[in-house]
Amino acid sequence: MSNTVNIVIGLVVLAWLCWRQTQKRLVREDRKPTVLLILAVLGVVSLASFFKGGTPGTSAVLLLVASLVVAALFGLVRAYTVRLWRADGQLWRQGTWLTVLLWVVAIAVHIGLDFVIDANSPAKGLGSASILLYLAVSLGAQRVVVQSRANHVVAV
Repeated sequence: MSNTVNIVIGLVVLAWLCWRQTQKRLVREDRKPTVLLILAVLGVVSLASFFKGGTPGTSAVLLLVASLVVAALFGLVRAYTVRLWRADGQLWRQGTWLTVLLWVVAIAVHIGLDFVIDANSPAKGLGSASILLYLAVSLGAQRVVVQSRANHVVAV
């Protein structure tokens, strides 16, 4: 896929994720990570497609790995902005304006890293090819911490 298509898809997914996370939702342990898995698979497919078309330099790959670590860190921080509460005997969650702001900042950081990655790679587009995987890693980290927090609330 082209860089522009990857970025547009990433931004559409980001908008959807932000909207979805600001909705009041029940916390359920048995909820399958469908969205997370879809993002991860599409992200891996996008990266595999990129690697078939060119070979990035070692520094570009290391920057990509650093970008994914940053994604996880944003997810960890964002998880603590998600509000958890009990109502009607059930546990609920809802992202806040800070959750959305941190998503936007995380994507801005990823886009900034795209430029750095491309500047260090003979094969351009590695950063944009990784945007869906970046979202999956960030969402996955957030999901793990929110679920851990929810488990703690249930245990108390």
